[in-house]
Amino acid sequence: MPAPEPRTGVTGVIHDIGYRNYDGARLGRWYLVRSLFAQSLRGAYGLGRPARSRVMPLLLLAAMLFPALIMVVVTVISGGDLEIDYTEYVPITFYISSIFVAAQAPQLVSRDLRFRTVPLYFSRPMGYADYVLAKYAAMTAALLILLGAPLLVLYGGALLADLPFWANTRGVLKGLTGAALFSVVLAGIGLAIASVTPRRGFGVAAIITIILVSYTLASTVEGIALSEDKPTVALYAELFTPYNLVNSLQLWLFQVRENPTFDELPVPHGWQGLIFVAVAAATVAASAGFLLLRYRKASAR
Repeated sequence: MPAPEPRTGVTGVIHDIGYRNYDGARLGRWYLVRSLFAQSLRGAYGLGRPARSRVMPLLLLAAMLFPALIMVVVTVISGGDLEIDYTEYVPITFYISSIFVAAQAPQLVSRDLRFRTVPLYFSRPMGYADYVLAKYAAMTAALLILLGAPLLVLYGGALLADLPFWANTRGVLKGLTGAALFSVVLAGIGLAIASVTPRRGFGVAAIITIILVSYTLASTVEGIALSEDKPTVALYAELFTPYNLVNSLQLWLFQVRENPTFDELPVPHGWQGLIFVAVAAATVAASAGFLLLRYRKASAR
């Protein structure tokens, strides 16, 4: 075969566009943690997601604010004092906040498990402890917004009605402290339960069942103990439901002698309050420890 004749025309050109290394700022793992925290907090209220995702959290936030607005209007018109103490508001509206925990805790963790996106987080310089920290902090912040917003509405109404400034300032600070305690405990319980299953519906049902069943059983034991004139048994029954646990803890911290929410229930005093502190701390530690073990296993896959 004769050799092909060489082509004289130019048939192609190789352009050396060049590559250069990234010379921007290396933001590191804490930037990833902050970004995951912000994204999770927004997701807890449906921000950045379809409109139907915002319906439930915003309705619950409105339901928390509505009684406070009514109280403010009545106080301003009547010229009287607030009909409720700042530390009472969260225990009275516990049904609303328990629904929020049950609905939004699976939103923060179950979707990542269901769609297997957790290993993608850990492919970056982010460990499983960073993931747990961001999710726990986001759920706590979301609950603090839900529980703290009506307290600020009450405080603004009290100032608008020319009620004593310092008394109401101390009251709202106590209320916000109690709301923070509720947020930390409830966030840990909700996330720990939701992380067990990738199915959001199962997580919602499990959280609401555990919270309501524990409250019902504790209330039943308290009622029987009080009818049998055993107030100490009724007091320690509050350790087994998160709302009563934190409510008794805040009453002990603020040295309230009588339970303003449930008149018949005793209030811990002296060393009894240390038991409530220990149980609340153990609940938070157990929840965080369970989450760390759960996502350590997920990161190994």
